[in-house]
Amino acid sequence: MHIDNAPSQENHRQLAAHPVTETEKKSSDLLPVLVPTPRTLNELIDGCVLHFSDVPAVGMALEPPLTYQQFHQRIIRLARFLQSEGIEAGERVALLAENSHNWVTSYLAIVRLGGVAVPILPDLPEADVHHILTEMDCRLIFISQRQLEKIYELKQKLSRIVTLDDYFEENGVVQVEPFSSYLQRAEEYSSPADVAFPNVEPGDLAAILYTSGTSGFSKAVLLSHANLCANALAASKLLEIRAGSTFLSVLPISHTYEFTVGFLMPLLKGCRIVYAGKAPTPAVLQKICAEERPRAMLVVPLIMEKIYKKRVLPSIEHNKALRYICRFRLGRRFIHRQIGKKLLAFFGGALEVMGIGGAALNPEVEAFLRDAGFPYLVGYGLTESSPLLSGGPHGDKTIALGSAGKPVPGVEIRIADPDPATGIGEIQARGPNIMRGYWNDDEGTREVLIDYGWLRTGDMGLLDEAGNLHIKGRSKSVIVLASGENIYPETIEHKLNAFPMVVESLVVENNGLLEAWIYPDYEFIDAETTGQSRQQRHQYITAALERIRGEVNALLPVNSKLSRIIERREPFTKTATHKIKRYLYSDKHMQL
Repeated sequence: MHIDNAPSQENHRQLAAHPVTETEKKSSDLLPVLVPTPRTLNELIDGCVLHFSDVPAVGMALEPPLTYQQFHQRIIRLARFLQSEGIEAGERVALLAENSHNWVTSYLAIVRLGGVAVPILPDLPEADVHHILTEMDCRLIFISQRQLEKIYELKQKLSRIVTLDDYFEENGVVQVEPFSSYLQRAEEYSSPADVAFPNVEPGDLAAILYTSGTSGFSKAVLLSHANLCANALAASKLLEIRAGSTFLSVLPISHTYEFTVGFLMPLLKGCRIVYAGKAPTPAVLQKICAEERPRAMLVVPLIMEKIYKKRVLPSIEHNKALRYICRFRLGRRFIHRQIGKKLLAFFGGALEVMGIGGAALNPEVEAFLRDAGFPYLVGYGLTESSPLLSGGPHGDKTIALGSAGKPVPGVEIRIADPDPATGIGEIQARGPNIMRGYWNDDEGTREVLIDYGWLRTGDMGLLDEAGNLHIKGRSKSVIVLASGENIYPETIEHKLNAFPMVVESLVVENNGLLEAWIYPDYEFIDAETTGQSRQQRHQYITAALERIRGEVNALLPVNSKLSRIIERREPFTKTATHKIKRYLYSDKHMQL
């Protein structure tokens, strides 16, 4: 993870001027309280309810939340009911649904009785869902209406299907039970006095998460209670936030980035976690933020990059005076500061920190955020590390622009076999957050867990003199030219993606030459070619791509220059955190 500078003094004053909510006033006496170091997820939620009992805990946006006490009671009752239905310690239970307070209630109920949660990313195709449910041998699944079609063929295998969004259809293909009625039965259930939950140890398995990486084969990552708790505690030390503050959740909680940093960490802080319930489009975000006024949230770079290209750049490009002022460093910073204030207002006006992670942030966008005094923090990590490896701490002025910040507390990072000239080598990490291994894959586990616990990340990078981690790209995506020079395509792609006309790009090697495939922003092109013929539109695109190639090549070393740019007419297939799945495009003939 990588982090950035703290807000300026001016920005601090602006944020301090925002009124503290009644919940935060009531919670102010809780600020010095430290929840005892939890070793399991059960200890984590037990400690939170002990210190933040009446503080709002979780809920949907624009709806009344559950307090920590109410949330805890639901977890315990649901866990006892699951136990009565035969769910045993070690049994795997799947969750395939969009974010909600019902999702996290179910997850914590599963692990409370020693079960293993199997979160499935909602955007996975049906074939992948079938593979996961079959391999994990799940009998029970918590699901949403939007995902139901993916399990139709497995209805004989699943003994119970509970819809977290309360969907019910009498004549449906599968028999489901709405979560509300399932929870009602759980609340009415009276367990025998002599029945207790199994003892859960820190090293016990808490979750199995399937990666959706850029290099192909999906692996099932084994994360223990200790892994997740250690990483949540490390994340909690990167920033200060009051108990009772609103933490807005918009990323898939089935991804470990949102689960650990956007759920467990806010719980440790005594925050109120709000689930958007809808895709985080600019219009949805603006409405929710205006009402909820979050003080913290996590996003992937794509969200900020879209806002930058769709709202920030046009406001400058379409104004001659602003364009002229921005030619000068001080003028550009002044304009960016004014835009930064509007950006803060867009997110509700109370934002104290925004975590940006899951993929690399475009350097041009990050430079704008820093100039604008926007309170952001960038993170780097992997599912295999629960996930955070580096980032922050927030406010550290030694963090370099474009870096991934410092290793998080408790994590060691080393650079293996660094290049003598550049210092770049494979990033490896060790700490209590590193996974137990891969499910039924001893060979794969041995390949990535080496030297008594060091994790080979597969990412290339270097550490600077200040201890900042700089990510250069995936080892498997490095292009080695005939000259022997290593080319990191992500660096070139960042330059391409900075153009308003470019949505996304992919740089590949073809017969010893570099070329780029670009998926254009056709809305932008439509606006620029209004009233033109199809042929004129085609000519515009061709000329624009060639102009982009020339401008980017002017910024690149001789060996890194692009031989051509090719228009791609559909988006690239991406992971849950919007990284392009490069392995799908390794064969040029499959791509075009």
